[in-house]
Amino acid sequence: MNVRRLDPGALPVETKALAKALLGCILVRDGEDGTTAGRIVETEAYLPNDPACHAFSGKSLRNATLFGPPHRAYVYQIYGTSFCFNLSSEPEGEGAGVLVRALEPIEGLALMAHRRGVERPRDLCRGPGRLCSALGIDRSFDGTDLFSDPRLWLARDDWAPGRFGRSPRIGITRAADKRLRFYLAGSPYVSGPARLNPA
Repeated sequence: MNVRRLDPGALPVETKALAKALLGCILVRDGEDGTTAGRIVETEAYLPNDPACHAFSGKSLRNATLFGPPHRAYVYQIYGTSFCFNLSSEPEGEGAGVLVRALEPIEGLALMAHRRGVERPRDLCRGPGRLCSALGIDRSFDGTDLFSDPRLWLARDDWAPGRFGRSPRIGITRAADKRLRFYLAGSPYVSGPARLNPA
């Protein structure tokens, strides 16, 4: 896998800009059992003062990472079984983030399949819970600095993204009409409808 680790400052801090900039980046997970990685093909932005954002009700032990420095991993558990991977955004103290919803698997597919119990590449990382399971990401990664940590980090390669699409976010009830979901149009790895609504 020929990739370049991202340096601090390589990504924007503002939430919507970060959600778009992450498309095409590669999320890498290095562990004792091997390396797994995937290209980010779908994200959702959760803005400051956004009723759908975990930070909306204020800072707590669970969501403290969202109020910290930008570009830290914010990992939380849903349904008591699955984890979701996010990046904190905005200047420290603001409380906002970007959910990574889906990856295109590019490295360690056999290990991903073993972790997930499925074989079809399209199903390995299509959805936030699935991608965390495939990459072995759990709550212990909450707060990780994605520019310096050896276990979980972001990279780029020479791949050039195509057209971006935009739509309302998926699976929420608050502020459900806001068009804050961004994806690589035409990718079979996105977790929801991928009609081309230009970003």
